[in-house]
Amino acid sequence: MALMTSRFADGLAVGSDLVAAAETAVRQALSGLSGPADLICFFICGDDPDEVSRAGLRAMSIAPGAAVLGCSATGVIGDGQGVEVTPAVSAWAATLEGARLTTFALDTFRADDRFVVVGLPERRPDDRAAILFADPYSFPTDGFVERSGEVLGDLPLIGGLANAIQGRGAVRLFADGEVHSEGAVGVLLSGPVNVSTVVSQGCRPIGPTMAVTEAEDNLLLELAGQPALARLEEIVTALDEDDRDLVASGLQIGVAMDEYAERHERGDFLIRGVLGIDPEREAVAIGDVVEIGRTVRFQVRDAATADEDLYELLDSHREQLGRVDGALLFSCNGRGSAMFGNSNHDAVAVRDTLGPIGVAGFFAAGEIGPVGGHNHVHGFTASVLVFSARPPADRP
Repeated sequence: MALMTSRFADGLAVGSDLVAAAETAVRQALSGLSGPADLICFFICGDDPDEVSRAGLRAMSIAPGAAVLGCSATGVIGDGQGVEVTPAVSAWAATLEGARLTTFALDTFRADDRFVVVGLPERRPDDRAAILFADPYSFPTDGFVERSGEVLGDLPLIGGLANAIQGRGAVRLFADGEVHSEGAVGVLLSGPVNVSTVVSQGCRPIGPTMAVTEAEDNLLLELAGQPALARLEEIVTALDEDDRDLVASGLQIGVAMDEYAERHERGDFLIRGVLGIDPEREAVAIGDVVEIGRTVRFQVRDAATADEDLYELLDSHREQLGRVDGALLFSCNGRGSAMFGNSNHDAVAVRDTLGPIGVAGFFAAGEIGPVGGHNHVHGFTASVLVFSARPPADRP
């Protein structure tokens, strides 16, 4: 039985009959509300994309007065647990009295040498956040999200890259009665709705912070005036055996989001992967382009670090907000059982820290959320949209 709140509730149904599961999960979520639903989000994991489509159509038909959004996934989150690579549907319902909810579907077309995205609602002063689900095979999510500030300003984007067990061509997106097999869908939250975001990248810094003193595209050539590879080798040599193992299994690098901070610690960085080295140029290749003068710090990630990071961020967020009523959770499909040994970790962490609230979401192929006031696409991240009883202290 799903945990319930008066304004937010969730549901989960596991079973090979996805249409029946969709109805069960959505009705479970609706039954936990004290009033009619204004927004419903649902997530479907199934083998057959046609059946996923039928289940989505059923989910969208149950509460015709609500704005409805959903997507396919390789795993879903609801009822305090995660279910991976197993036919299941999770649902989340919210009563957002007075809020304005604008659903949208995004498409792209090529103009000369670039992609143009169409379908985004016009920005208004009282917009609070946008939820976005995208097909990673057809929609230029990285470019769209990284440049979203040009159109959306400081509006937070939160969500994830949908997926399907069969992969390319099997992704399904749902918005207000329509099924989409490509592009992106979302909903804009506006008016008197109090939302905030938590993005847990789950990394721990190693070595010192360093300025990028020479770079070319995504190659770091010099760090703090020395060859980048030599700097990295110095750092790794000084580590204990356990941390060297973490470096070998997947080294990361953090790019400081605030160049003027006196210190840069965990949580102050945008995390990107280290892709390899170029011994001839003594360079380090990373998964982003970093300008000369930016501050970086190498990072490692493991289950213990990811666990600690998520709990600390959520605890701190709860202290700032006071009462939390509901949340949507978008967790990387590389977390769950692959990182923690079970599928429930992130869902349990959210309820452990924020309380017995309505929480649902899915295991994403990439997570969307703001870090340092700018929207980014992440990996191995838990991105959370938090609904509270009052605005955060730094918002009007």
